[in-house]
Amino acid sequence: MAGIHGRRRRARGARAAMGTAAAGAALLLLAACSGGGGGEVELERGESGILPAAEPPAPEEFAAETIEGVSVKVPEGWETQSEGGTLCMSPPGQAACAYGSVQLTPHASAQHPRKWPAKGDAFKKDEGWAADTGSCRSLNTAASGGIGVKKAKLKVSDFTEHADGLKSHHSVWEVTCANDDTFEVRMWFLPISDVLLYVWSADAQYSAVYDEIALSMDTTGYQN
Repeated sequence: MAGIHGRRRRARGARAAMGTAAAGAALLLLAACSGGGGGEVELERGESGILPAAEPPAPEEFAAETIEGVSVKVPEGWETQSEGGTLCMSPPGQAACAYGSVQLTPHASAQHPRKWPAKGDAFKKDEGWAADTGSCRSLNTAASGGIGVKKAKLKVSDFTEHADGLKSHHSVWEVTCANDDTFEVRMWFLPISDVLLYVWSADAQYSAVYDEIALSMDTTGYQN
C-alpha cells in the first residue's frame, strides 16, 4: 500500500500541539519512504524510539475525514490523501503513505487479490501482518525496500471499541528484518464489515496518537 499517489491535504485545526513532533521529524532528515467483529489493549512500544512520545492533540485539534462512509479523526499537521479505496494519513515530515502512516480501507479484503487480511484469519496470526511479508519496513530501510524479513511475532491480539460501538480485532506485530532491524505493525480489523485501519510501520513517538485515531473510527455511514 506504500507509495499511494493522489491529492494530498493537510488536516486543519490548531497547530501548536503537533508543532514539536513536526520539528523533530524534520531533524531526522530521513524521508522514509502495505475491517464489525469482536475489542482494547495498551499498544506496545515500537522501534523508532528516537524522539519523545507525542501527546495526543486535544479533540478540537483533529479534523474529520471520510471514505465510503467510514469516518476517522486526523490530527492537525498530518497530511491525507485518498486513492484506490484507501484513505492514507501521514505524520509530519514523512513520505506519503509509508513509515508512520495510518491507512483506512473499507472493503479491504473484498478488493484485495489475496483477500487479505480476512482470508485464513490472517489478522490474528504471526505471518498476517501484511499480504506481502518479504520487505523490511524499519525506519532505516522503508525507503529502499531492499531488505528482507527474518521473522514476525504477533505481540497483541485483542479488541478495541470504536466511536460507533463496534469492536475490532486489534493486532500488533513485531517484525525482525534480515539485517536485524525491527519494526512494528498495528491493525484494527472489522471482519464482518471488512474495514481495515492499518499502521504500515509504526513510529513509536505517535503511539498514543494511533490509539486516538483508532478510537475515533466510525462506520455509521458505511454500507458493506
